[in-house]
Amino acid sequence: MPQIAADLNAMLEQNPKTLANYIQNLGGFSKRPLPKYQEPFIFSITANLWDFTSPIRFFSKIMAVVGDLALKFGGMIKKDAAINLRKGVFGVPVSRHGVFFNPRKFRTSESRIRVQIQSVMQVGVESAVVSDDSNSLKGVLGFDVVSEVELREKGFLGLRKTKLVCTVGPACCSIDDLEKLALGGMNVARLNMCHNTREWHQDVIRKIKKLNEEKGYCVSVMIDTEGSQIHVVDHGAPSSVKAEDGSIWFFTTEKFEGSRPFTVQANYEGFSEGINVGDEIVFDGGMATFEVVEKVGNDLRCKCTDPGLLLPRAKLSFWRDGKLVTKNYELPTLSSKDWSDIEFGISEGVDFIAMSFVNDADAVTYLKNYVSTKSSKSIKVLAKIESLEALHKLEEIVEASDGIMIARGDLGVEIPLEQIPTVQEKITYVCRQLNKPVVVASQLLESMVEYPTPTRAEVADVSEAVRQYADALMLSGESAIGPFGQKALAVLNMTSSRMELWGREENRQNVLSQHILGSSLPDQIAEQICNCAAGMANNLGLDAIFVYTRHGQMASLISRNRPNPPIFAFTNNSSTRMALNLQWGVTPLLVDLSDDMEANISNSIDLIKTKGLIKTGDTVLVVSDIIPTSTTQTVFQSIMVKTIA
Repeated sequence: MPQIAADLNAMLEQNPKTLANYIQNLGGFSKRPLPKYQEPFIFSITANLWDFTSPIRFFSKIMAVVGDLALKFGGMIKKDAAINLRKGVFGVPVSRHGVFFNPRKFRTSESRIRVQIQSVMQVGVESAVVSDDSNSLKGVLGFDVVSEVELREKGFLGLRKTKLVCTVGPACCSIDDLEKLALGGMNVARLNMCHNTREWHQDVIRKIKKLNEEKGYCVSVMIDTEGSQIHVVDHGAPSSVKAEDGSIWFFTTEKFEGSRPFTVQANYEGFSEGINVGDEIVFDGGMATFEVVEKVGNDLRCKCTDPGLLLPRAKLSFWRDGKLVTKNYELPTLSSKDWSDIEFGISEGVDFIAMSFVNDADAVTYLKNYVSTKSSKSIKVLAKIESLEALHKLEEIVEASDGIMIARGDLGVEIPLEQIPTVQEKITYVCRQLNKPVVVASQLLESMVEYPTPTRAEVADVSEAVRQYADALMLSGESAIGPFGQKALAVLNMTSSRMELWGREENRQNVLSQHILGSSLPDQIAEQICNCAAGMANNLGLDAIFVYTRHGQMASLISRNRPNPPIFAFTNNSSTRMALNLQWGVTPLLVDLSDDMEANISNSIDLIKTKGLIKTGDTVLVVSDIIPTSTTQTVFQSIMVKTIA
């Protein structure tokens, strides 16, 4: 034993990375290789003494049999990433004399978590500076009214986890209609900057914020940039115009007021350059099709070959011999109008900016940096995947962005239709691996733009997106211009809730292959803690997961694992709360947080109990990344299981 102590002490002083491999060679330890991302300290203990390869299995098995266990790691990692192991590593005390293990600490028991059990792990990592709203939150429980009602009626497992995004348009822009959508489950209101005036958008944003502030809703606001694309400026109708088969239409860039019959005004001066007689113009990926029969200067005279609806600001694409004519790739990702709209969104305090026609990561990074210098609040930038070029650079775009929107309508113009389902699943999976929320958009319930009930195929499409664990589903024209927007939202709500229930009943949880996100040891530790938390919650059948967080990262990491219990993210930062509105399974609550974790937990549970939303005997898993002011440059992360007394 003295020789072991001496060897370990030397390793700590010279090269800590050899410690784990050394311990593996001692008697009674697993001989399986240590994964690269777990060296040197991400390891675990099982009831069979030791296992350095599966922290999830450790927590799920040990917590089910241990009667009274405390595991602590109180080390600190400074900004220079120096390691301090003197206080312990995942339950193994470390001192100058080596590593000690006391098997008597592990007392087996047949009782489960309902006994007074607490498992705690604490790791020190660098802190981030995040503003908070503590001054106005004393004693306030930040449940939004919709989540509170849903929790009271359905219980923890009845909470819908898939988030819902509604596009606001002329059909739903009154404050009464907006409130009905909020009551129906709208988590995010999307404003398409292609349509309507600046004053109209400002009015809608302020109505949503009024509902949040005065009536207790929690609806985030997203603006969607127009992007550099060729689209219809105005076809002279407030909603839509029907193009009949064989009708002749005139496409022009001439600017005029009002409307002209059978005339389509295009926004791009050079829209007809390179277009030949016989080429096709397709509206919104197939809503209607026209054949070019004559070129008149810079304008085109066309015949409708596939009749359909011409929607305001519809996007135009050009086809020749069955292939897309790639005209708009010469245009910048963000136009001058887009930059003006972004400035407007920043001034109005929106929560998300969706960036259209992204073809590379550089454009996303540039916009994120620009927004961070212009806004005092955290505004998330989503990249819309709607081109073949974006698919070729998918991973780098996902990594650069704060989230992804799968714009299936425009994407379906550039790739064969039969590839859309598999491409959607691939994008969704990549986003989940890289821990970025993903929104499935376009034509989910397209028939409900005109009809009060969806097709069965549309319901199956929605169900498939839920089965793939997309973070959010989005309504476009269904809510913006259709007369049945609230019914369309109800279809999304009911279908996603039913699919989530079916997945739990059939135990269909899609386990994510471990893609390590963190490049530093502190980030990897945080990631492993969250992976463990999700695994424990599922395996132990816990009622809920409570996350106390300043910036939302740990709530996001747990959401990435798609656990069965709902995730309640307690934060004192309003920007964090609104950003988490787009994360699968997360209910964000704005509360007062202190440096005292026990006080945070006790206060929040007491407040929830007074509302009758949690009862004695319920068991919750608690994760935290709260920064104590007494410890500079340190974030204390912890994980524990608590039974409500």
